[in-house]
Amino acid sequence: MEKINILWADDEIDLLKPHILFLMEKGYQVVTANNGADALEKMKTDEFNIVFLDENMPGLSGLETLTRLKSFNSDIPVVMITKNEEEFIMEEALGSKIADYLIKPVNPNQILLSIKKILEGKRLVSEKTTSSYQQEFRNIGITLNDKMNHQEWAAIYKKLIYWELELEKSNDNSMYEVLTMQKTEANNQFARFIESNYLSWLKFPENNAPTLSHQLFKKYVLPLVDSTEDPVFFVLIDNLRFDQWKIIQPIIQQYFKVVEEDSYYSILPTATQYARNAIFAGLMPSDIEARHPKLWSNDEEEGGKNLHEAEFLADQLQRHRKNYKFSYNKITTIAAGKTMVDNIPNLMSNKLNVIVYNFVDMLSHARTEMEVIRELADDESAYRSITLSWFEHSQLFEALKKIAQKNVKMIITTDHGTIRVKEPTKVIGDKNTNTNLRYKQGKNLNYDKKEVFEVRNPAEGFLPRTHLSTSFIFAKNDMFFAYPNNFNYYVNYYKDTFQHGGISLEEIIIPIITLTNK
Repeated sequence: MEKINILWADDEIDLLKPHILFLMEKGYQVVTANNGADALEKMKTDEFNIVFLDENMPGLSGLETLTRLKSFNSDIPVVMITKNEEEFIMEEALGSKIADYLIKPVNPNQILLSIKKILEGKRLVSEKTTSSYQQEFRNIGITLNDKMNHQEWAAIYKKLIYWELELEKSNDNSMYEVLTMQKTEANNQFARFIESNYLSWLKFPENNAPTLSHQLFKKYVLPLVDSTEDPVFFVLIDNLRFDQWKIIQPIIQQYFKVVEEDSYYSILPTATQYARNAIFAGLMPSDIEARHPKLWSNDEEEGGKNLHEAEFLADQLQRHRKNYKFSYNKITTIAAGKTMVDNIPNLMSNKLNVIVYNFVDMLSHARTEMEVIRELADDESAYRSITLSWFEHSQLFEALKKIAQKNVKMIITTDHGTIRVKEPTKVIGDKNTNTNLRYKQGKNLNYDKKEVFEVRNPAEGFLPRTHLSTSFIFAKNDMFFAYPNNFNYYVNYYKDTFQHGGISLEEIIIPIITLTNK
């Protein structure tokens, strides 16, 4: 063990000699001081790993010493020791960012435990996390070889995310690489599962099919609105993966209680034009095109593809005979976000309020197009980190805090996820073939059939058919489509970018969270 230096300041330090000898026998170096001023002088001349500080010392009190100590070394962990159990003393000490708090009389084992918890805790947690994942690795591996249903796949995906976040905290790079390989294997198996089941889910939804995008309002939203007198807020954060939800969840839980954390499956393509329109229309894309021919835009048509979600929602509510007073707010700019925050009091008179927030989707696109964003979010961990930073300072968070002041119910979800693509697969199509990297639709597409999920008859996938020979193909796992011309340039430009539209756990299995204000 690397020598750990401890500074212990107490006006009765002589009475603590047995404790100090105990620590020295354990291999620690202990320097003592019997007042705050001496402790500060020793801090200026020597390097210490941790400080034990008596709260009630003559001269400079423990709290005064703590304040001065933190002013020139804010990072050093300090353990406050006191006879005083009054709440304001504890609050002052905790507000000064102490690492631990012990009540006298303390025994040597308490001191040792505090040191280990503070200085060795991260290593011990890392070792425990690694050991636990090694056991879980085998269990997940066995499960992946089983024939699973959609609920079991959702459970496996959540397990993989849990371990990804835990191993990320432990800084065990080798074990993190093992997890990454296991996620790749899981995605390979999941793609086979989707290929085998997706079209039958659409044809026979009663046969143990998951909830899909177009069923979301009927399954989750409308029953919630009908069951409460409180306003219901439906918040759709575009492109929010399950791991990103887990990162922002602790912040949201300061203001809201999670009633249920569930999941649903995005339809194919897992792209905004298809999945989000399906959510608000309550219909599959081909049905939207048939019912709203003037509002639906196909891939090859000019203009925005999600310009009529409010109209789709109004029609869905009417079909279900729900005469709710509702609002629809799509936020794509800071100014629109500020306007929405200011308007929260007015929204409280509605039965249903829909908020669509586009930042995460814009982040994934900006990461592809802008080198500086690419450097800031160069892997999944950084992508999560930048999402968290955005959320903490976003107008959306301001809105949620304002909403939490009232009695409300809330659903937070998204329309699809995204995956970091790594492996190119060649595709050839005509000039009208769409540009998405994870799915293609067009005439006479040429591709490697082993590397895609093909829907040669769009009607089977409830997808619009723009031409007689139109077909759809979907990239699997972390693959992306690249054209043979300028192949190397294209691959280098798009490799390791976050894309959506295809088949992966990250894109298809979607968080849907029901909350209530605290």
